[in-house]
Amino acid sequence: MMDARESPDNILRKIQQEEKKARQGKLKIFFGYAAGVGKTYAMLEAAHEELAKGTDVVAGYIEPHARPETVALVRGLEVLSPLTVPYKEMQLKEFDIDGAIRRKPQLILVDELAHTNAQGCRHEKRYQDIQELLRAGINVYTTINVQHIESLNDIVASITKVIVRERIPDYVFDDADQVELVDIEPADLVKRLTDGKIYAQAQVGRALQHFFIADNLTALREIALRRMADRVNKISLRTKNEKKDDYYTKEHILVCLSSSPSNPKIIRTAARMADAFDARFTALFVRTSGFDATSKENRDRLEQNMHLAELLGAKIETVVGENVPFQIAEFARMSGVSQLVVGRSNTKSGLFHLMQKSFTDQLLVYLPKIDVHVIPDSNTPVLRLNFMHRSRQRRESFHLKDTGITLLIFAITTAISLAFDSWELTDIAIIPLYLIGVLIDALKTTDRFHSILLAILNILTFDFLFIEPRHTLSAYDPSYGITFVILFVAAVIAGELANKVKIQAVQAAQLAYRMRLLLETSQMMQKATSDTDVEKIMADQLVKLLNRDIVYYHVDHVQNIGRLMAPIVYEASGHFKEKEALTSPNEQAVALWVYKNRKRAGASTETLGDAKCLYLPVRSGDDVYGVVGMAAQQHHVESNEVNLALSILTEGSLALEKELYNKKRQEMYLQARNEQLRSNLLRSISHDLRTPLTSISGNADFLLNNSDKLSDQQKRSMYAGIYDDSMWLINLVENILSVTRIENGTIQIHKQNELLDDIVYEALKHVNQRRRNHNIRFEAPAEILIVVGDARLLAQVLINLIDNAVKYTPEGSEILIKARKKADKIEVTVADTGAGIPNDEKKRIFEMFYTAERSVADSRRGMGIGLSLCQSIIRAHGGTIYVKDNVPHGTLFVFTLPAKEI
Repeated sequence: MMDARESPDNILRKIQQEEKKARQGKLKIFFGYAAGVGKTYAMLEAAHEELAKGTDVVAGYIEPHARPETVALVRGLEVLSPLTVPYKEMQLKEFDIDGAIRRKPQLILVDELAHTNAQGCRHEKRYQDIQELLRAGINVYTTINVQHIESLNDIVASITKVIVRERIPDYVFDDADQVELVDIEPADLVKRLTDGKIYAQAQVGRALQHFFIADNLTALREIALRRMADRVNKISLRTKNEKKDDYYTKEHILVCLSSSPSNPKIIRTAARMADAFDARFTALFVRTSGFDATSKENRDRLEQNMHLAELLGAKIETVVGENVPFQIAEFARMSGVSQLVVGRSNTKSGLFHLMQKSFTDQLLVYLPKIDVHVIPDSNTPVLRLNFMHRSRQRRESFHLKDTGITLLIFAITTAISLAFDSWELTDIAIIPLYLIGVLIDALKTTDRFHSILLAILNILTFDFLFIEPRHTLSAYDPSYGITFVILFVAAVIAGELANKVKIQAVQAAQLAYRMRLLLETSQMMQKATSDTDVEKIMADQLVKLLNRDIVYYHVDHVQNIGRLMAPIVYEASGHFKEKEALTSPNEQAVALWVYKNRKRAGASTETLGDAKCLYLPVRSGDDVYGVVGMAAQQHHVESNEVNLALSILTEGSLALEKELYNKKRQEMYLQARNEQLRSNLLRSISHDLRTPLTSISGNADFLLNNSDKLSDQQKRSMYAGIYDDSMWLINLVENILSVTRIENGTIQIHKQNELLDDIVYEALKHVNQRRRNHNIRFEAPAEILIVVGDARLLAQVLINLIDNAVKYTPEGSEILIKARKKADKIEVTVADTGAGIPNDEKKRIFEMFYTAERSVADSRRGMGIGLSLCQSIIRAHGGTIYVKDNVPHGTLFVFTLPAKEI
C-alpha cells in the first residue's frame, strides 16, 4: 500500500501560513462568564511570569478597578500613558495605540477587548486596536466576558434581560492563539460581590437584584463552558481538515437580510448554525423597486444588519427583483444552499392573508428540497404600517408632469371614443380603447396612483357620454354596474402589470449595465500594457459604476516600496470643487493606514470614520498595489456599492500583479543576461587577452635584454609585432567599452550628415598593420553618398568587419569595400575571398561571444563581440546587417544606412 503524501501545494500553503503567523503577534484572551471572576488578575499574574522570564512587558491599558489585589499586581510593570480624548467637557482616558506601536514591546496588556473607544480615536472598537498591534508583531494579553461575543448576544439578553452594546465578532475570539477560561463558582462570585471586591457597596444591592442572580450566573457559566468546548472542537476539526486536501463541506447556510428590527436575531442564529456545521455562510439582500423610496431609518438599519452579517463571517450578496421569495429561491438553488434561515412572517392579516400565501409558505413551495428554518419573533411589524408608509411615498411622488400625461391620455382616448360613437360603433370598441389608455398611462407615469385615477375617469366618462341616458351618471340597464366594476378591476390589473413590467425593465437595464461594465473592465484589463493603464481603467470604471469621485494612490513596488505616491482624483461631477478636501493631509494619512494594514478604512467603517472617503486596498493576498478612495461626503456608501467596487478592484489587483511579475521576470532575465555577459567577458578576457599580452611582454623583454644582438630587420619585425598586438588590444577594448555602454543604455549616438567616403577612409586608417598582407580596396562610388549617423560608431563597424575578414582569410586575399544607393538607403558591402561561412553558422554569427569554428590566420581568436557590436550599432541607426556567400567563394557582409538627399 502506497503512503499518502501531502501535495506540494498544500505544503507550500502551510509554509506561507507559518511565515505569516511568525510575523504577527500572538493573542491570548482571558475569558470569563461575568465581571469579577478574576480575568484581569489572572492576566496580570501571567504578565509577571513573563516578566520574570525576561520578556519585555508593558501594561498598555488596565481598566481602573477599585480592587486592592488587582492594583497591587500593576506595580512592577511599565505602564503606558493613556490617550486623553475630550468629550462633552470631559477628559476620557483611552488606550494609546500609536504610543504602543512606537514603544513596541514584546508583550502588551490591553484590558476589556470589547470596549468601544471614544469618538476621535482611530478605531471605533478596541479589538481593532489589538488587531493592529498583532499586525505590528506585538503579542497581546486581553480580557472579555461571554456576553460580549456577537453571536451569543441575543441568548445572553434573553437570560439576563440586559442588551450588551459592546460586542466583538466571533472570529476575533475563535482566531485567538490561546484562550484561558477564568472560572469561579457562582456562589463564590456572589460572596466576592457582597464583600465589596467587585463593585462599590452602593452598587452591590442593585447588582444582586438584577444581573448577579444565581440562575443568571449559572446559565452564563454554562454558555461560557459550551463556547470554550466549541472552540476546542473547531481547532480539532481544523487540524483534521488540514490533512485532507480534498476536504469540502457541503453545508451552505443562507440568511435573508432586511431592515427589520428583528433581523439581527435571525443573523446571529444563522451564524451559530454555520459555526456549528462548519458551513459556508451567505447573507442575501433582495433589492426591490421600492427600496429607493425607503426611509433613511430603514436604510441605516439595513446597513447595520449587513455590517453585522459581515462581522459574523457572512459573504454579502445582492439580487434585484420584485418577487422576493422567488429571488431568494433562485439564488439558493444556483448557489447550492443547503439550509435557509428566515424570520417568521406575520406581515399579512385579514383579507391579504386569505388572498395570498405568506412569505414563508411561498418559500416552502419554491424550495421543497431545502431546509427552511423559521425564527419566531413577536416584534415584526405588520403590513398595514408598510401600506401607510407606501401611501405617504405615493403622495410625495405626486408630480404635475404625471398628472399632465394622465389628462392628455384621457383627452385623446375620449376624443377617439367620441369619433367611434359618431361612426355608430358599439361599446365593445370603446371599452378596449380605455383599457389601452390605462396601459399607456402606467408605462409613462412614475406611480400607480395616476393609473387608478385614469381608470376612474374613464368609467365616469364612459357612463356620462355613451350609456343611456346620456349626459347623466345613471344607466337604464342595471348590468352596466357589473360592467363598470369589471372595467375598473381590469384597468387596475392592467396598470399594475404594466407598472411591474416597467420596473423590471429598469432593473434589468441597471443589471445589464453593471454586468456590461464589469465585462468591459475585464476585457480592458487584459489589453492594458502598464500599471498606469490598469489604474486608470479601474478608476474610470468605478466612476462610471458608482457615479462618485474616485481618489487613487499608486504604490511603486520598484522604487518606492512602503510609500504611497501622490493622489490622483478622477471626478464624476465634471468639476474639482472637492479636490482639496479629498486629498488633504488627513485623507492621505487614512490612505497610508489602509496601505500599511491592508484593510478598508474611512467613511462608513469603524476605523477613521470621519474621513471624507471610503478607502479600499487594491490587494492580492498580502500584497497591496494601490489604494482607492470613494467619495462619501455626498451620500452614504452602501454595501452593494462596496461589493461592486471590490469586483473591479479584484480584476485590477490581478492585472497589477501580472504587470509586477512581468517586470520582475524582465529584471531577472536582464540580471541573468548580464551575469552571463560578465562571466563570458571574464572568461574571454582571461583566455583571449593572455596571448597578445604575453607576446607584447615577451618581445619587449627580449628587446631590452638582447637589443645589441639583433639586426635592424629583426628589431623592426618585433616592433611591428608589438604594434599589431597593441592595436588589436586597443580595438578589443574599444569594442568591450562600446558593448558595455549599449548594454547599460548609456551610449550616446550623435547623428548628423556624414560623407560615406570619409567614414571608410577613417576606418582604413585604424585597421591594424596586418592589412599590409592583404589587398584591401575601396571602390569609391561615382556619386556622392551622404549618410545620417554617428561617424565614430560607423567607422567602428567597418573596422570590425575588415578585421574579421583579415582574421579569417589567408595572406594575400582580397578585401573589397563597395557602396551604392538603393532607394532611400545606402548599402555598404565588405567582401572577402576566404573560405566562407557555413550556413548553420550564419544564423549565429551576430550573437554575443559566438566565434566561428574556423581556422584563424594568426594565433589570436576574437572574443565574439565585434560582429554583435556591429549589429547593435547598425540597428541603432535604423539599418540592417546580414551575411551571405561571395560567389565564387568567400563572404559578403552587407549593411544598410539611411541616406540623405544632397
